[in-house]
Amino acid sequence: MTAPVQRHLALLVSAAGAMIVALDGTILLVAQPSLQRHLDASVQQIQWTSTGYLVAVAALLVIAGRFGDRYGHPRLLLVGVLGFGAASAGIALAPTVGWVIVLRTVQGGFGALLQPAMLALLRQTFPADRLSMPIAIRTSAIAVAAGSGPILGGVLVEHLGWRAVFWVNVPIAFVIAALVLALRTPPPGRAYSSRLNLTSAGLLATALAVLVHVLANLPARGWTATPTLLELFAATGIAAVLVRHERRTKHPIVPSAVARSSAVTASMAILLVTTAGLFGTLFTATFYLQDALRLDPLASGLRVLPLTALMVLGAPAAGAALHRYGARRTAITGTVLVVAGIAGLSQLGPTSPWMAMTVAFAVLGAGFAMVMVTATGTVVGDAPPGYAGVVGGLKQTAVNIGPTLGIAVAASTSGPATSTMSSTLLVLAALAALGLLPALYLPSRPTQQEGCDTTAVCAAPTATPQATPAHHEKR
Repeated sequence: MTAPVQRHLALLVSAAGAMIVALDGTILLVAQPSLQRHLDASVQQIQWTSTGYLVAVAALLVIAGRFGDRYGHPRLLLVGVLGFGAASAGIALAPTVGWVIVLRTVQGGFGALLQPAMLALLRQTFPADRLSMPIAIRTSAIAVAAGSGPILGGVLVEHLGWRAVFWVNVPIAFVIAALVLALRTPPPGRAYSSRLNLTSAGLLATALAVLVHVLANLPARGWTATPTLLELFAATGIAAVLVRHERRTKHPIVPSAVARSSAVTASMAILLVTTAGLFGTLFTATFYLQDALRLDPLASGLRVLPLTALMVLGAPAAGAALHRYGARRTAITGTVLVVAGIAGLSQLGPTSPWMAMTVAFAVLGAGFAMVMVTATGTVVGDAPPGYAGVVGGLKQTAVNIGPTLGIAVAASTSGPATSTMSSTLLVLAALAALGLLPALYLPSRPTQQEGCDTTAVCAAPTATPQATPAHHEKR
């Protein structure tokens, strides 16, 4: 199979894998009320069907990326997608809500295995100066899946019941697994020691799990509750011990070449705050549309459709902008648009024309597409091949924690009245605006490099010899 065919196959696998994860996340929201009624579950139990998944994903993403760098990303992706499908089938057959919670947590673990691998496949198969468009296509695919999830979920739940939303993952998972088996990629690099530091892995998993757990429970507890403060203190303490241990060990779980990369760190920070702003805004807007404007779920979804449409259409344009103007300008422009979209929504009320909301959501979607494509392209492109899994895991960690943070902020700042979104969305706009600072640390020059066909050299011209394995220097 020729290299161009392998690249297209890798892009198809990466986009399809990202779509099944995005679809699962949004389709579940529609199924939860029916699941609660049929299994006679409490609100807290239903919350844990999401929280258990999030905790497992956040705790294992970086570790999964580390395993992918060691054993090969197609292998990890194959295990992850088959396990994800099997767990979905188990949930569809679950007799009690307790089994649903356990299997959702297991599903999150397998989801953590496949997410870093999907990005690493692109890094291994595409030259760094050609990454922006594949990542843009992948971003558009995610937007399509996330946007169609509530609609598809509504149809399935209405006609087939809540179990159908989990059965839908099974055939998709097997198709992706078949595509992975047909994929051929270079062998995994040995940019750093293959030994996994169990102490670092345990500390990292524990710190992230505690952080996600406390954020997921903030809407119910509040910021000043004793359990919240204790868990935040615990997460901070564990993180401090992890940093100290990573500096002293010979085998850090996040290699020093990655930890010292300002582009990777800045991209993660941008993704964290902008995804927090976006999902916090969607959380707030959903209640506003249904409680204040008295719209049904389908009508509410149609109001938000311009956001999805502009993400789909804007991602390729963002890829072209990244290629032409560089990461810094593109990320700053995207962040400004995100802030402007959220701020525009904050000024709307029940008497505002529908076109004003349409424009605000469209601006928000276009801006987020630019941020997502730029930050993802920078993270993946900046990583030498031997580090692709770890860097992909770090990126996905930011993308998974950001929405949890945004919803926690939105829920804790919303008042009992839903006639206006002003105060909550202004806080979220300010949170998203924090992304302008790390955007200044992104590369200012475009990634286009004429005649460059060596991914390691194109992606990291200042990388150390240890960061670029000799057998990956030629494609």
